[in-house]
Order: sequence, then C-alpha cells, then structure tokens
Amino acid sequence: MKTLLKYTLALFLLATTLISCSSDDNTTSSDELANLTQFKEFTNQTHTIELYSHKGRLEQGYNEIVLRIKDNTTGDYVKNAEISWMPVMHMSMMNHSCPKSAVEKVTPNGTLYEGYIVFQMAQNATEYWDLKVDYTINGTAYSATSVVDVPASVERRVNTFTGTDGTKYILAYAEPHHPKVAVNNVVFGVWKMQDMMNFPVVDGYTVKIDPRMPSMGNHGSPNNVDATQKTVGGLYEGKLSLTMTGYWKINLQLLNAEGTVLKGETISDTVLESSIFFELEF
Repeated sequence: MKTLLKYTLALFLLATTLISCSSDDNTTSSDELANLTQFKEFTNQTHTIELYSHKGRLEQGYNEIVLRIKDNTTGDYVKNAEISWMPVMHMSMMNHSCPKSAVEKVTPNGTLYEGYIVFQMAQNATEYWDLKVDYTINGTAYSATSVVDVPASVERRVNTFTGTDGTKYILAYAEPHHPKVAVNNVVFGVWKMQDMMNFPVVDGYTVKIDPRMPSMGNHGSPNNVDATQKTVGGLYEGKLSLTMTGYWKINLQLLNAEGTVLKGETISDTVLESSIFFELEF
C-alpha cells in the first residue's frame, strides 16, 4: 500500500510539474506581445509573417515594428531566423526606399524580432508602399512581400529637405510617444539619401530644439537640451520642455559636426517658425 501511495504521489507531482511548465511557456509567449497590437500578416508557401507595433498601425514618419514568423505546417514560431527587410515606395515615375534599421531579436529565446522604418511620405490613391522580408532559417533562404498601409500622420513627424551642403536629409521624431507637462526625454533620427534605395544614419550632427506655442504668443520653454548622438549609428537624444498642454511647434535646426547650420532658422520676433519642425498636441 505504501508503495502504491508513493507511486501515485510521484505521478501527481510529475503531472503538476508538467502542467506548471506548460502554463509558464504559454505565459511567456503571451508576455512577449504585451502592449503590442498586430496590424498585418502575409504569407508565402511555408511561413506567415506577423507585424506588430505599439500603435497597432503604421503612419508617415518613424515606426517601431516587431515581427515574428510562424511555420505554416507546425504552427510554431521561429526562434533562429536571420532577417532583413526592404520597404519600397512605388510611385508613378520611380521607386524608392527609406531609412530603416537592421532587424534584431528582442530576446535570445523569444519569437520576436524588432527594428524601425521611417516612411518619409504617405501613400495616396495611385502610389503605395510594400515591404519585402528576406530571412534565413537553418541555412535555407525565404522571402515574402506585401503591400502595407502608410497613411499621412495627423501631426508633422518627419522632415525631408536638402541642406545647404547639397545633401538630402530626413529628420524624424521618434519619442516620447506620450508627451507630458515636464522636461521630456526626446529622441530624433537623422539620415541622408545616399541613393534611391539607401539612407544611412548621419553621425556627429546636432539637432537644435526650440519649442513654441503659436496660440500663446509663440512663447517658448526653459531647460531644453539639443539632441545629439550617444553612439555612432544611433538615434539623437535630448530634452524637450513642455510647460502646458496644447499645441506645440518644435522648431528645429540641423547643424553638421563643424556647427554649420544646414537647415532651419533661429526663432525671433520676426521669424516665428523654422522651415523644419515637428508638431505635438496633447
């Protein structure tokens, strides 16, 4: 009898452990998607590509994008893929790409991969963006492509312009997602057009910040810190002081490594806005 009881207890403990492990695995999988919303999926013969973001959509400007790859046969998500992507805008007379990051694993043992894409222009009735995802799994190469929706942003979040040095630049707003009445950590990105398909990060520049409230006498705010890079190849970080809720125009100037202004104007009594700026309303 004692032997039977011990055997029964052992089976019970084993079953409990297996159930617990299964529950933990499911929890881990669901936790990966916390605060993310799927906005697109597309397939090829072997896999389904799922696209996620915190906003649950894409828009003109800077977009943080998370993806994962599902095996269509097993339903399992791939954990060991090497991924790259290529967004392309199909215009009536030409095609071009935009700034984009590498695609990297979010966690070593997870199923999610992440990066950013900066859509410098919105789609319209005849022109559209598609996204090609190339990936390799265990030495085998795959590819999948789909049209993606990129509507115009409500507020101005990206500037495309030619600097005084003759270079075409893209300057985009990345963070904060939810600005507050405070001194906010702010993140911008600066890229240049090398050619129609390549837009590398610009290193060593400065983005000067001058936030103003046009409806309140164009007053500014104290304690702003111009945005600079912390690491080569990275985004630009600074401080943005917002002293009240409402509509703000974040006037900008782009300076090269020598301190020469490439675009943008200093705000004064006669110059009320810069030719490059971002908009915030909260």
